Amino acid sequence: MLDPEAQRLLDLVAAANRPTFEAIGAEAARKLYKETRAAVTPDAPDVSKALNLAAPGPHGPIPLRYYRPLGADKKQALPVLLFYHGGGWVVGDLDTHDVVCRTLANTAGCAVVSVDYRMGPEHKFPAAVDDAFAALLWVVEEAKELHIDASRVAVGGDSAGGNLAAVVALLARDAGGPALKRQALIYPATNMVMDTQSHRSFAEGYLLTHSSMTWFQLMYLNGAQDREDWRASPLKAPSLAGLPPALVIVAGHDPLRDEGEAYAKALQAAGNEVTFREFAGSIHGFITMGRVLPQANEALAEIGALLKADFAG
Repeated sequence: MLDPEAQRLLDLVAAANRPTFEAIGAEAARKLYKETRAAVTPDAPDVSKALNLAAPGPHGPIPLRYYRPLGADKKQALPVLLFYHGGGWVVGDLDTHDVVCRTLANTAGCAVVSVDYRMGPEHKFPAAVDDAFAALLWVVEEAKELHIDASRVAVGGDSAGGNLAAVVALLARDAGGPALKRQALIYPATNMVMDTQSHRSFAEGYLLTHSSMTWFQLMYLNGAQDREDWRASPLKAPSLAGLPPALVIVAGHDPLRDEGEAYAKALQAAGNEVTFREFAGSIHGFITMGRVLPQANEALAEIGALLKADFAG
């Protein structure tokens, strides 16, 4: 059963009758997504620093936003979370997930670097993957300058960003580092084939639709063959062994629910430490909607507490 707050939100969305992303195209979709954030996003909490930076990347400079938590000593080498925003590899940016990153910085007591990776359709797969990994390498390389502890690094993200965080963890393993303390995957996309029961059960009426997911793929991927590439579908990686501890969060009424659970089970079967958490009455995208969905604040508090414990260990 849907949480009452989620049902009210879905009723309001239905009544608003806004155009679908696929009907208006990428540029207008980005504008619409950004414009609708204010109604659902909590006020931005104060942090001690929120600074826009750029990292060099294989396709050009990668915009970043660097946060330090409230009360942090300016010179203290803090642990860091690399955060990759959601939005179907097409929409979303540093601003749409600003409150999430500020909240995680304060609750985990760590620095957060939010990564504005390149997106489709202008920059097709694997540009987003390339940027996501390059940003991690740069942050570790610049750790001293950024007052970051390069031995305490985690990655995380929501939806498309959860997909990228999972892929970055695999890339870091295969490259022999950087060593990661945690991968925090919030309703991640893990299998581009989209053939699960949850994709059928929640295809319409739960904010993220099957047609939108199909459109996101069309914008992001070069063709159907990319669905089989583990850098797009990390569930298809040849091996999931030797990865950092994972937190996998799913929403119960979400097309991506089953593939998130499948990834958690596959990680565990491969010998990794996994914490799986289902917000059964919630919907895709809830993590950014703490103004109207209290489950978002609960989830962020849990992520922050787990990261704080990881970094203390």
